[in-house]
Amino acid sequence: MHSDFRLIRKMKQGDDTAFDLFIHTYYKNILIYCHSHCFDQKYAEDLTQETFIRFFIKLSDYHYRGKTLNYLYTIAGNLCKDYLKKIKETPVEETEFVREHKAVHQMEYVLNEIFIEQALKQLPDELREVITLYYFQELKLREISETLQIGLPLVKYRLKRAKQQLEEWMRKEENYEFGRKDEKV
Repeated sequence: MHSDFRLIRKMKQGDDTAFDLFIHTYYKNILIYCHSHCFDQKYAEDLTQETFIRFFIKLSDYHYRGKTLNYLYTIAGNLCKDYLKKIKETPVEETEFVREHKAVHQMEYVLNEIFIEQALKQLPDELREVITLYYFQELKLREISETLQIGLPLVKYRLKRAKQQLEEWMRKEENYEFGRKDEKV
């Protein structure tokens, strides 16, 4: 019998230790996933907590069918999509992310985050999702296939296409930056 199955059974029976173990087991993976989508640590933590809350609310209806982590990724993915819809409606200068990261000692971190965010925004949703699961969640191709419920060849194609598009975008950015530096001289 799989350990997730036993753990979920204990949670359904009200075992507090099982709830703690469940959160301890999956919290880091879901936090990394949420952070890779929203790029703000506080919101990522909130989205991670909300993922677990929603899972626990529906626990009595949950039927174990394999990897519980994939189900958590699905919940987290939906929450992140909702978050991104809301953030697009908020002017950039008003977001908490911008206000919190103005300190000079965090400038390098912010620039890296913005560069990664901009690069990922260039990708269509289906390519960004595969890249995120592969690089940020370190899932294997077969696990991505199961999580997204698409065929393995399609996962491979999307990963390859995402890498190509990111490389093209980075080349354009480097050329733009290089050209801009030449103009200043």
